[in-house]
Amino acid sequence: MPKAWSRKRERQFEHIKEGLEERGKDEDTAEEIAARTVNKERARAGESEQASKTSTEDISSGRRGGLRSHSGEGGRTKAQLYAEARKKNVEGRSSMSKAELERALED
Repeated sequence: MPKAWSRKRERQFEHIKEGLEERGKDEDTAEEIAARTVNKERARAGESEQASKTSTEDISSGRRGGLRSHSGEGGRTKAQLYAEARKKNVEGRSSMSKAELERALED
């Protein structure tokens, strides 16, 4: 946890880290994810000296909720799988379940 963070950001870091650890992430991974999240929020709020375009113009990390992570407990969403199936012209995709889309895209 960097010294430059405010008390609010330190509390935010601890809250995110504890939540990730409760979901089964190891401490190092939880700390890394929490730090990245807090730093992105600092950039969005104009609290950091440097900020990437993604940090300032993309949807917030809280709202995004891992939409593009392609991993984690549930993996990709059905909408993400459907969009990929559409790009690959998978036939019958509109009537497929999430599991069927996953299997079709594995082939």
